[in-house]
Amino acid sequence: MNVAAVLLAAGASRRLGQSKQTVVLGGETLLRRAVQVAQQAKLLPILVIVRDRSMGAGLSGCQIVVNQVAEEGIASSIRCGVEQARVQGVEGAVLMSCDQIALRPEHLHQLCAQVDRVTGSQYDGKIGIPAYFPASSFGALLKLTGDAGARDLLREAAFVTEEALKMDVDTEVDLENARVWLETGA
Repeated sequence: MNVAAVLLAAGASRRLGQSKQTVVLGGETLLRRAVQVAQQAKLLPILVIVRDRSMGAGLSGCQIVVNQVAEEGIASSIRCGVEQARVQGVEGAVLMSCDQIALRPEHLHQLCAQVDRVTGSQYDGKIGIPAYFPASSFGALLKLTGDAGARDLLREAAFVTEEALKMDVDTEVDLENARVWLETGA
């Protein structure tokens, strides 16, 4: 199976007040942590979508893709990554972020189990990312605009439940909760 990871990391992190991509938790940045999870899941290529090439400095085993129109919102990063994945001829792509610290490689494998269907992650009563999209859905992803992401495409999608994914790092409180979670091994 040839499935890309599209790691959406071009956000401005306004609510956090600092670049979440470079926040260090457990001795590594959130971005490096997410790349490692994708590597452990054997997703290839790993496409890291950033607003500035320096955000990807020091990362290995991935391709850094600069989103020149990141201000438009998450849809621009999705389009940027999916276009790159399509050019590389993959069977599908997993859209993921760098701030879901409970994400495990096994969950990514479950999302890709049926390569011909869209499969999202269910947590906190909704279906979201990480989410797997077969290449047949790339056209719909390339039409996305604004800051809503692929939410509409996931409404009727199959899903894999993983409640731990509701823990993400968007605010200082979230960051502190993530530190506690890592320290306690919850």
